[in-house]
Amino acid sequence: MTKTVAIAGLGAIGLPLARAIDAGIDGLRLVAVAAQDRTKAEANVISFRAPPPVVSLADLAEADIVVEAAPAAVFERVALPAIEAGRILVPSSVGALLPRMHLARRAQATGARILVPTGALLGLDAVRAAAEGPVESISIETRKPPGGLEGAPYLVQNGISVMGISVPMHVFSGNAMDAAAGFPANVNVAAALALAGIGPMRTRVDIWADPGVTRNIHTIRVEADAARFTMTIENVPTEANPRTGKMTALSVLACLRGLVSTLKVGS
Repeated sequence: MTKTVAIAGLGAIGLPLARAIDAGIDGLRLVAVAAQDRTKAEANVISFRAPPPVVSLADLAEADIVVEAAPAAVFERVALPAIEAGRILVPSSVGALLPRMHLARRAQATGARILVPTGALLGLDAVRAAAEGPVESISIETRKPPGGLEGAPYLVQNGISVMGISVPMHVFSGNAMDAAAGFPANVNVAAALALAGIGPMRTRVDIWADPGVTRNIHTIRVEADAARFTMTIENVPTEANPRTGKMTALSVLACLRGLVSTLKVGS
């Protein structure tokens, strides 16, 4: 049975995702998109094989699956209607979900589901498995080119500028909840890790602005009774938005395929 998909946001994540679904994925059909700039959105989809209508954020909830790929500031305007309608919500702004866990509780009442894709990370299956038993610690270190961090609320509030630096700068150390608030466009990876593992208050996050790297680099370290492991991934930033890696849109696409596939490997 084909599931209908609606996408909030047509930026570095939403637009390639919309194109891929429009090009043809068995079991999925793109039926609506929403974006802040309606005229630009209509121009972006006019060449699609089946151009979807550009609708309001609330109207996206008429689809079976609602993908949130919009600025974190409008997260709840996308998520709440989908949850109230009992839909499947696939959020990209996972950091915006952490302080809004009431949405997960509401989903229990309405029959909705919130499916967090792996995003720019790897190994969340292993983290989830380890978290079924005792876990001593989980941490993530993120290194990004300075341009991918400039303008983050935490840096602005603390008068930190990372542009023009010549050596790596350690700009944040704390838990995943505080990281999500201070870097809403940068640490969805930390939020996903926290949800898969031991929660946002116990998950430690370190963020570096590093002029010596050209990729977004994330290193996860897990100490648990069942296993000890370290994983590193180097994601290529998108041309449209250096804060977002190219893997993110592909991860959401893989998540959607898994919803309709007859053979599914991993989460």
